[in-house]
Amino acid sequence: VRAAIELADAEGVAALSMRRIAERLGFTTMSLYRHVPGKAELLDLMRDALVGEVARRHGDAGGWRAGLEAWAREGWALHRRHPWLVQVGGTRRVPGPNAVASYEHALRLVSGTGLRPAEVVAVVGLVGGFVESAARQAAETSQTEQRSGVTEEEWWGARGSLFDRLGPYPTIGHLWESGGYDQPEDPFEFGLQRVLDGVATLVELRGETSDRTRDVTSPPVCGVCGRVMDRAATGRPRAYCSRACRQRAYRTRKAAEA
Repeated sequence: VRAAIELADAEGVAALSMRRIAERLGFTTMSLYRHVPGKAELLDLMRDALVGEVARRHGDAGGWRAGLEAWAREGWALHRRHPWLVQVGGTRRVPGPNAVASYEHALRLVSGTGLRPAEVVAVVGLVGGFVESAARQAAETSQTEQRSGVTEEEWWGARGSLFDRLGPYPTIGHLWESGGYDQPEDPFEFGLQRVLDGVATLVELRGETSDRTRDVTSPPVCGVCGRVMDRAATGRPRAYCSRACRQRAYRTRKAAEA
């Protein structure tokens, strides 16, 4: 498995074959089949081995949002180190123990928010899907740059005349002239925060509607950052751990309404 990962990292998953791996190990191709039935199973083992490197670093400190953000960033970094991972995913691959452990960790982070069971599963799928989508885009861009020897900036820079013909597209033209494309937002950073903002809004809404049915033995958590809070001695249960989180929730609601 380690030899296969090294080969995929060096030459891409298309170069992966039982013969090439056998050559790296100094064994015959047929001898490998004593250990794995074929390439498909080997890819599953490779993916799970890499996920295991990340799973061992998982922690729960900081609340659901900080934990889920860390989980997403670890997945993003893993895909950036091994871009070929986006080519061996899919919904019909039997997960290995490391993948299941990572999934369990993410579900546990979200399960304490008060969301419905199906929503917990959907949130983890949403964040995981965003990471994989962002990684696929980054990998495709990188591969195109490597094949062509031309960066994205250089390619678009050579087509500056396109922007002289934006008359029929006033919104694009206005944003272009206003500098909207000069320093674009980082797609991963911007997207991750917006996804988590949406989850935080849902957590807040569920918290407002489920106070009467929530298990009184469970400690309350902040509807924005997910930090565990002290239970209020009297009055209505607190929804946020601080004034900053309350203001952030208010801004998120207003942005959604707009």
